[in-house]
Amino acid sequence: MKRQFSGTPRRVALRTVLTAGVAVAALVAGSAGAAAEPRPWAKKPTVVLVHGAFADSSSWNGVVKRLLRDGYPVVAASNPLRGLHSDAEYVRTVLAGVNGPVVLAGHSYGGSVMSEAADGDKDVKALVYIASFAPDKGESTSGLAAKFPGGQLGEALNQVPVTVPGAGAATDLYIKQDQFRRVFAADVPRQEAALMAATQRPITSAALDEKATRTAWKSIRSWFMITKQDLAIPAESMRFMAKRAKAQTVEINASHAVTVSEPKAVADLIERAARATR
Repeated sequence: MKRQFSGTPRRVALRTVLTAGVAVAALVAGSAGAAAEPRPWAKKPTVVLVHGAFADSSSWNGVVKRLLRDGYPVVAASNPLRGLHSDAEYVRTVLAGVNGPVVLAGHSYGGSVMSEAADGDKDVKALVYIASFAPDKGESTSGLAAKFPGGQLGEALNQVPVTVPGAGAATDLYIKQDQFRRVFAADVPRQEAALMAATQRPITSAALDEKATRTAWKSIRSWFMITKQDLAIPAESMRFMAKRAKAQTVEINASHAVTVSEPKAVADLIERAARATR
């Protein structure tokens, strides 16, 4: 009985020590976990991507893959391509659903939309124009496309009369499939370009002709990728827009479909803009 009695306190003491050790370990692990949690100001901004005409959100797939790999939250908005002001209003609703700072990137006509949509939005910290338009107030996308020689997109377009719900008659524009690769995606593999041509989304002619009323690039820092082999937007037109926006520029030997043909270069520029805003 004495042995039984004398051994019990030691077992109790051992259990107490083990329990205390587990508790301490848990506290230490919890502290380490808390320390490893990124501080709010250190989190990476959300990248919101806006595609342009004759494309859809999948045109950003290669870029999105790299941004996600590098830890950036990403939202690729589905641009309606119905009218500059209504498209911008839609993108504003997308931005309103994002918590925290945003880096906003637009391709082609998507640049016109984001310039209109981001004006006055304090959460948008950077604008990244990828083979894109950055209109001033009173300018249209189509007007900027024709400002300098070299563009060949107009002659490659099909015009299709349509009825837009709530807006009446309109004209949808498509790129002729047999011209798509030449004017839009010359450096994209032939089979992939054929898929892009078949799945292209049309834009109304009114959207391209609608004049800008807001200019986010006048108050938000901007970056510009100029595509030197572009037959949709002349490189000189892009240089003109980038210069007046005081944008940091990168020039690349690529077609208009640079988000597909050079996704690494596009992602690198977006990440450069993101780092500069932190």
